[in-house]
Amino acid sequence: MISSTWFPLIKIASETSFDNPRSPPSYTRCNFLSAMARPRSSTTNELLDLLQAYKSEPDPKTLALEWSTNAGNPSPRYEVYLVGGCVRDLMLNRIPKDFDIITSAELKEVVRVFSQCEIVGKRFPICHVHFENTIVEVQTVIPASTSFQEDCARILRAIRIAARLGFRFSRETAHFVKHLSPSILKLDRGRLLMEMNYMLAYGSAEASLRLLWKFGLLEVLLPIQAAYLVKHGFRRRDKRSNLLLSLFSNLDKLLAPDRPCHSSLWIAILAFHKALSDQPRDPLVVAVFSLAVYNGGDMLEAVKIARRINKSHDESFCELLEPRDLDFEALKHEVMDFAESSKGALSKMTDEYFVSQAMAGYSRAPFSDLVFIPLALYLKASKIFECVRGGGERRFASKQGSKIDYESLAYGSPQEVRHTFARIVFDTVYPLDLTE
Repeated sequence: MISSTWFPLIKIASETSFDNPRSPPSYTRCNFLSAMARPRSSTTNELLDLLQAYKSEPDPKTLALEWSTNAGNPSPRYEVYLVGGCVRDLMLNRIPKDFDIITSAELKEVVRVFSQCEIVGKRFPICHVHFENTIVEVQTVIPASTSFQEDCARILRAIRIAARLGFRFSRETAHFVKHLSPSILKLDRGRLLMEMNYMLAYGSAEASLRLLWKFGLLEVLLPIQAAYLVKHGFRRRDKRSNLLLSLFSNLDKLLAPDRPCHSSLWIAILAFHKALSDQPRDPLVVAVFSLAVYNGGDMLEAVKIARRINKSHDESFCELLEPRDLDFEALKHEVMDFAESSKGALSKMTDEYFVSQAMAGYSRAPFSDLVFIPLALYLKASKIFECVRGGGERRFASKQGSKIDYESLAYGSPQEVRHTFARIVFDTVYPLDLTE
């Protein structure tokens, strides 16, 4: 049974950002923890009713509980927040499989209040509060500095969640994300690749890159791309775009959290952009290149289709030269040279010495020779460009239609990855909404 001296108050905060935690909240009373002891359907229905009120708030950002005491009781008050997948499920009108809670109370205080409660875990202890067949996980609120130093992977998870959901950090969190950013080098490379894939392959790549740059993480994780931004005078809070961000913006338009791509796709995009920024090209060369990637290296067909393009390229990108009158042989030579350069750029991205020199000219930049792309992934991404360099693949069948097979894309099907890569490049160079 729940202690009679405690009852929770559902606080539905309508903060427009995490930078303003003191904005006036609205309140709805609900004996939440008592509800947890009742059958799950009853619990969920009550919480769904609360979510209706939650959704009606202007620009809501958090769903929280505040533990309070009965009138006249001098016991302290604690903040308690619903976190994790239960919030997502409730907002989608789904039945959560469990409930995770974070509180400003110490775990020993949680144990004192709830009799059926135990502390589990050594490195990151939490409380398991038992209500019949339901277990509620309760964690303490930990200062950002302590949390990030305990597990520096939380820095990258914070960036990923903020990018995906459009959240902003509190000043305290932003400060420690920036100043503890070099600590992520302590993570193993497999974990770094996993976190980068979560950021770039699930529909929030552009926002993730902007946040990584804003908080000084890009020069640690992707020094080559950070050097590009520095070279072109891109400020930390810059709202402008460029070719790198536009490529990933167009990738985002095709993906979603439940429709990700294989990591070889975003790695190929990084290599493509590196090659083009190192040596700008005629937009027709880029068009033929993307079409040759799409059709397996059939240069004649790619050139025929590209010459029929009657749209203007995006002239705001410094990586694209003024169009020239190139005959077939000259065009073919430049396209194959570009394919070779793209593969060379991919090799540079996996060379520790080259990576370490990318930001060497900037005295305030942290040293990083980080390479988290394993050999197998490098080889898979290389195959995207090899068909162009090799002059065509035998028995290659071009994908028919524009619909993406997301299951194949997630598994890294060469046909699906090439199709999506070519589409992103073409849509970036020749955007549909370009103002003449």
